[in-house]
Amino acid sequence: MAHDCDAVIVGAGLSGLTAARDLRRGGLDVRVLEARDRVGGRILPHPVGDGPQDVVELGGQWVGPTQHRVHALATDLGLATFATHVAGENLFEDAGGRVRRYRGTIPRLSPVVLADYGQAALRLDRLARRVDPEAPWLAHRSARLDEQTFASWIRRSVATPTARAAFEVGCRAVFSVEPADLSLLHVCFYLSSAGGWDALLDTEGGAQQDRIVGGSHLLATGLAQHLGDRLELDRPVRRIVQDAGGVDVDGLRARRVVVAVPPTLAGRIAYDPPLPAARDQLTQRVPMGSVIKTMAVYDRPFWRERGLSGQATSLPGPGQVVFDNTPSSGAVGVLLAFLEGREARELSSAGEGERRTAVLGTLARLFGPEAGRPVDWVEHDWTADRWSRGAYAGVMGPGTWTAHGPALRAPVGRLHWAGTETATRWAGYFDGAIQSGERAAAEVLAAAGEGER
Repeated sequence: MAHDCDAVIVGAGLSGLTAARDLRRGGLDVRVLEARDRVGGRILPHPVGDGPQDVVELGGQWVGPTQHRVHALATDLGLATFATHVAGENLFEDAGGRVRRYRGTIPRLSPVVLADYGQAALRLDRLARRVDPEAPWLAHRSARLDEQTFASWIRRSVATPTARAAFEVGCRAVFSVEPADLSLLHVCFYLSSAGGWDALLDTEGGAQQDRIVGGSHLLATGLAQHLGDRLELDRPVRRIVQDAGGVDVDGLRARRVVVAVPPTLAGRIAYDPPLPAARDQLTQRVPMGSVIKTMAVYDRPFWRERGLSGQATSLPGPGQVVFDNTPSSGAVGVLLAFLEGREARELSSAGEGERRTAVLGTLARLFGPEAGRPVDWVEHDWTADRWSRGAYAGVMGPGTWTAHGPALRAPVGRLHWAGTETATRWAGYFDGAIQSGERAAAEVLAAAGEGER
């Protein structure tokens, strides 16, 4: 039976677009099928002004200094980065509603709380260093790590209520789930793939250090610009059929397929023959996190005039983590407040007006009455997004890595898996998505090189 192309790629996020780029460079003919009416996946721009740089990101946005693949891609595409605004003092609102100013990464808490937090963070990093992100299930005492939740580890390892709350907020900020939802082994895998707890949480020197001038969607549109009619939008994939000679993807015939969507979404595709039990069970056990990204837009970043950075942590919430998300143009001021984990689940069912009122209440407590009177309000509920069903990435609960981890990246016949969840370096981030696309493309090219073509 004739083939329409060498490879079909399901999904036009950074992983799928990277795979398409590398396969085309390797001389293969590809088709990219994307369910949305745009490229970028969990990257979503929103204009807040008239200029090309007057953009905020309702999806993924940050790049860190050790995320070399995404920096290389930005350079290749001629894109510049700018630093997340950090000048000035940060704010911390404790459980009792007291707001304190501080500089640096850690709030000015009592020496007992700081020591408690510090020793626990060191212990967590030591655990993570024992976990090889290539094969977490092979780590020393992996079964013991995988049977625990992050919540149970926090209860055992952190003594003071404020330090425990800080770890819980950190968990929501990184994974967009509650600590009870996560396997401790998955936390260790994430830390190992990124370089430690601080690398995940920090702004300067960490994962939130920089943004793309004009918006991170330019990474995706730049990768897609040469695909032409090889890219089909509004084309959700429902069924994939394998046989001895190739693969049929909803009527499109190819030699190989790269499925570049999160495991839980990959599991919603019908496969013939059915996926092996290990892979199918995996897709049922890697749910997406819960996050609603909300932004209050002002005529100017007024908090900077008061010596504030715009970064804040509020234990009462809602919107426990806040950033200055002003675009590089400075045309407007923007405060970004995340609703994550339980907050996102609870407020997803509320109306936009209720969410706005709740979050603006937090911002007003932190930054004063002016923060409660934005000129515009922007939000995106990723839990309700039809083609994501959550963000930032899929997460693994207890027992998943050790029982089903080997199926995460292993090809199934002519099927190959990509997506940031499958990465071994900066999993869950842009860099991990790019790495996964490179790996999947290399697998397909290797098969072609062995005479498949």
